Amino acid sequence: MSFDPHTVAAILTMALVTYVTRIAGIFLAGRLALAGRTKVAFDAIPAAVLVSVIAPVALATGPAETIAAGITAVSATRMPLLVTIAVGVVSVVLLRMAMG
Repeated sequence: MSFDPHTVAAILTMALVTYVTRIAGIFLAGRLALAGRTKVAFDAIPAAVLVSVIAPVALATGPAETIAAGITAVSATRMPLLVTIAVGVVSVVLLRMAMG
């Protein structure tokens, strides 16, 4: 195995840019005065990131996981977080048993 200096430089540069972006976000978020639609948009960011991580896995793994993700999404609109997590876990287990 050999190390290409261009590859190492690219990886280190990407790591540095990622780190600077995260740190800048932390420092800037505390100094911004958010109101109205901007505050609503910023409040939606964590949910959007979570969905962007979960959706590909839920849709690519199999029908039991896809159906369980739908059940969990519906329960999230009506139930507290802990109950929603339990519904998601139980539904994926039961669906895997039934389909598998």
